[in-house]
Order: sequence, then structure tokens, then C-alpha cells
Amino acid sequence: MTQIKITTTINAPIEIVFNNSRNIDIHQYSASKTNEKAIAGRTSGLINKGETVTWKGKHFGIYIQHESIISEMDFPNYFVDEQLKGHFKSFKHQHIFQQKENQTIMTDILEYETPFGFIGKLFDKIILKSHLSNFIIYRNSILKELSENQHQPPQNRHAF
Repeated sequence: MTQIKITTTINAPIEIVFNNSRNIDIHQYSASKTNEKAIAGRTSGLINKGETVTWKGKHFGIYIQHESIISEMDFPNYFVDEQLKGHFKSFKHQHIFQQKENQTIMTDILEYETPFGFIGKLFDKIILKSHLSNFIIYRNSILKELSENQHQPPQNRHAF
């Protein structure tokens, strides 16, 4: 199992950061480089515990789908999304939020297993872990900017 842990400090109240992190529209905006779209389940607005979303996006030159569920949520401190269907053997993404004075410390812990035995592990080591880390870092930079400015992403605008 691979684990990625990324911490981002955001100068905004914890409630704003938490809600922006679970906002489907903001996720689509921050994932526009991979043309990621919510195509089933909750497809816009704030996703809640027990709700599912199916994402379709272009990674490594091919379109893939990933269905996840919000399996745990404790507003505004924590939520977890886990793969229900997709290309991973297992996939769990913990989103942890802590308020420290006027800042929110946002921690992403992503744990996943690749299929295909040795080949999957090699692919993970050479390409996938770096790809997912960069994806989260970029997404978090968008969350930081939007949360600190308390803005919403432009509607119906796609940066392809």
C-alpha cells in the first residue's frame, strides 16, 4: 500500500476550507487539467456523508472513471472518500482540518493499492505516486486561493 501525505496551510476559517474541499464544482475547476467531470451521483454542490460521486477524467492519455463514497464526515474537521469502483485495488483519501489561530491546517492522507502485482507496483513507483502527489498539490493551491479570497470558481468556465 502506498501512502501520500500532504499538508497545506490556508489563511481562512476552517468551515470555508472544509466546504470548499467537498465542493464538487470546485473539484472540477481544480481538476480541469485532467478534464475531470462528475458524471453520476452528486454532480454539483457540497457532497455529504453517504453520498457518491463518479468522476471521469483523462489520466495518462486515457479516460478513466472512479466512483467514490463519502464514508465518514465530522464537520468541519474530517471527511473520507473511498473508492467503490475504479482502477485501484483500494483507494482511501482522508481530509483532515485543524484550526490554528487564523489559519486552517489541511492534511490530505491518500492510501491506495495498485492492481497487477509487480507491474502495478513498478508503475506506482515510477509514475503514479508522483502524478497523484502533483494532482493534490495543484488542487490544494486552488483551494487555498479560493478559500483565502472566499471566492467561488467561475461558473461554466473550463481551463482545458
